[in-house]
Amino acid sequence: MTQELISRARAGDGEAFRELTEPYRRELQVHCYRMLGSLQDAEDVLQDTLLAAWRGIAAFEGRASIRTWLYRIATNRCLNARRSASRRPPEEFAMPSVEPPEPTRYGEIAWLEPYPDALLGPEVGYEQTEGISLAFVTALQALSPRQVAVLVLRDVLGFRAAEVAEMLDSTVESVNSGLKRARASLRRLTPEREPAPGSAVEQALVAEFVTAYESGDVERLVALFTDDVFVSMPPIPLEYEGREAAARLFATIFGSGRRVSLVPTRANGQPAFGAYLRGATRHGGGLFVLTLAGDRISAFTRFDTSLFPYFGLPRSLPDAGDE
Repeated sequence: MTQELISRARAGDGEAFRELTEPYRRELQVHCYRMLGSLQDAEDVLQDTLLAAWRGIAAFEGRASIRTWLYRIATNRCLNARRSASRRPPEEFAMPSVEPPEPTRYGEIAWLEPYPDALLGPEVGYEQTEGISLAFVTALQALSPRQVAVLVLRDVLGFRAAEVAEMLDSTVESVNSGLKRARASLRRLTPEREPAPGSAVEQALVAEFVTAYESGDVERLVALFTDDVFVSMPPIPLEYEGREAAARLFATIFGSGRRVSLVPTRANGQPAFGAYLRGATRHGGGLFVLTLAGDRISAFTRFDTSLFPYFGLPRSLPDAGDE
């Protein structure tokens, strides 16, 4: 059947091409996201990959599987995007009536975005979500483009070294060397394993977080953080590390009178929330993603509301009187 579809696609049959590639569409998008750290960039590169595959299907020789061939195209398109100077630029802090405290440092990964669990599919289990956790994807952005490609293709996707070398027009020796360096760097950048999604530990911690955040209780919120908690808000480059720095930030935010209602969702296999400002309009105020370590929150990442449609979140909530 596959060979018949290939023959038809080579002859210009678009439906046959779609049948060939559709089974791999979702995993290719996840692959592009891992490499690029941006959901919107991943979607753009996926479309570019499928277009390149359609244009090149006549030259497909069948020496590798369709899946491997598509991964080769996608990986090289991602490498080109990683090297591009047109990644999303940093933005200014623009929260009305809030003057942020001095940050611990300024981040460089302004393009980081979360990935909706709904796009992962029900077949993705707990072990596999570790390969798309926000901490893992963030750490990948700090590696060189080639190291990212090698590590993801070998350790996450399980391609053989010879296959990866062919995909990257490299050698097995170079692939193995790059993998060793990437693994060493990643060990320094990735945190403690998170509790299983939906576990009693996660549920209790999330419930306490919602209560503390919605009530604007800084002390109660900070008590949920690890000592080295990391707070960031890409594309705004301000970053706060440690309980004291986080406490100053949230005391400033809550002190302005800013209060939100939290609507639960999930991103990168982690608890996430659409935050909606309380008031007459109840507009979206941000997308929060929590990284957990044991029974504490080790990272709080805020993203802007442009990502709401990917998570099925409305731009605003109905007036309280309409509910």
